[in-house]
Order: sequence, then C-alpha cells, then structure tokens
Amino acid sequence: MSKLFLSWRIGIISLAVMTMISCAAVETLTTVATTVGEATGTITKSQSESIRKSTAVVSKSLEDFTPEQEYYIGRSVGAVVLVKYQALADTKANAYLNVLGQTLSQASDMPELFGGYHFLVLDSDDINAFATPGGHIFITRGLLRCCRTEDALAAVLAHEIGHVQLRHGMKAIEKARMTEALTILAQEGAKSFGGQEVAQLTKVFGGAISDITNTMINNGYSRSYEYQADAAAVSILKRLGYNPGALADMLGVMAKQMKPGGTDFAKTHPSPQNRIAELKDNGQAFTGGEPPTVRKERFTKAAGHLL
Repeated sequence: MSKLFLSWRIGIISLAVMTMISCAAVETLTTVATTVGEATGTITKSQSESIRKSTAVVSKSLEDFTPEQEYYIGRSVGAVVLVKYQALADTKANAYLNVLGQTLSQASDMPELFGGYHFLVLDSDDINAFATPGGHIFITRGLLRCCRTEDALAAVLAHEIGHVQLRHGMKAIEKARMTEALTILAQEGAKSFGGQEVAQLTKVFGGAISDITNTMINNGYSRSYEYQADAAAVSILKRLGYNPGALADMLGVMAKQMKPGGTDFAKTHPSPQNRIAELKDNGQAFTGGEPPTVRKERFTKAAGHLL
C-alpha cells in the first residue's frame, strides 16, 4: 500500500467518522493518528501535515454558518435578484407587504433572524417569488396578481418564510462547502483557508453565492423542499387564523395564468396541480369561507391597483 494511498485513506476515514462524533474530537484523533504514523515511518511529516490540514477543512465544512453569515449571504443573493428584477417603486404596496410579512414571520418556527425579515415587490410580470438565506423575500407583481385576497398573499409569503425557516437555501450552500472540502482533501491539502469569516467564505467558497442563486432563480428547489415549504405555510396560516385553503386557491389561479414552458415559476417549481394534490393528500387543503371584511378592504386599498 503506497504512502499516498494511505494518506488518502486516512483522510476518507476521518471524513466518515465526522458524521458520528464532533469535529473537535475528530481533529484530536487525527492528530494522534498522524503523530503515530510519523513516529513509525508509515507516513512522512509532509503527508502528516497534509492530512491534518485536510481534516481541519472538512471539519469546517460541517460547521453551521452563523446567523450573521447567513444574513450577509442572503444580502449577496438578494443583490443578484435585484440585478435580474427591478424593485417596484410603490411605497404603499411595499409597506403593506412588509407589515403582512413581518406578522407572518413572527408566527413561524424562526421568528428571529440576525437582520430580521425584509419583503419587497419586484416590478415584473413573471410569476415568481424568492426567499434568500437571512430573510430577504421577494414577490413579483405577476405573482401578486394571482392573489385575490389577503389570505392568498399571506399563503405566498408564508411559503417563502417556510423556505427560510427550513434553511433550504443554506442547505444548497452547505452542499457546495462539502464539495469544496472533498476537493481539498483530494488535493492533499494543497489549499488552506485565509481571511476572516465572511471574507473567508468569499475566498474559499466563492461559488456558493452563484450556486444558491442558480438554484433559487434558474433551477428551483426539489419537489420535497417545495412541499415542505407548503406544509410550513399551512402551519403559519393556521396560527394566525388565515384560511389555509387560500394556498390551494392561489395555486389554482396560478395554474390558469402560467404559460407552459415558461422561464419563471413554471420552470422552478412543481406544477400547481401537483402541489394542490400534495396538500390534499396530507389533509391540509380546505376552504374556510370568505375572508373578513377588514382583510378585503385592507388588501384592496394596498394592492388593488396592482391587480
């Protein structure tokens, strides 16, 4: 067995063990193993340093991002969204969207974020919505037009809040981090981290922002993630007394307005029909009658001119 192959094997074993015990413990074990390897002549000092560096990088890849890092990553992704779509210059509509969104976020499983939640209407006829890590949520004017009631709009925002609380965007980034860590491992620790925290993320995992942006805007999340966000939306709506059936109602309207083969929502999400069927299969789609008059008036006053 070559020393190079042994070095690679020890690195892979370290990676596997990390899924069972803490990163700190793995680094301690790796230090002991490489010290013994050096002492017995099984591996060289250079190979020992390489293994330790690789283990440290993989350990880092398994750590959670801090809330602050999530916020700044979300800001970066949001900036990309605003390059593709312009913000709608409508103070009344955006103020209403934020009041409604903030209310919904407080009923979610993640009511507090480092920089708080932020909501914005995009000036586009595309039917779409986006939620970045850190709580930046965008809804296009086209999707807003699919909402006939405040309950329906609340359902859209609750779905996007669901993506945030379930950390779907961050999971895409974490996958990219692991890929990078494995690449470094394969290269025998030829690279090392540099800089501090966010700057470090930018340098070592520079493609992470692009990965999540492409997932969110171009490719979409998996069906399971979308169904999870729908389930989270139903829970949020129930907690505030909104009609959970408004989500299915809104999806029905959307199905009639979307263009087959389109580049917006139709490309990045499961079909509305499939999402409605999933809700019904889980016993989560039901109607609750007409919304209260106050909600009707509030919705019409704030967003009626955009419909």
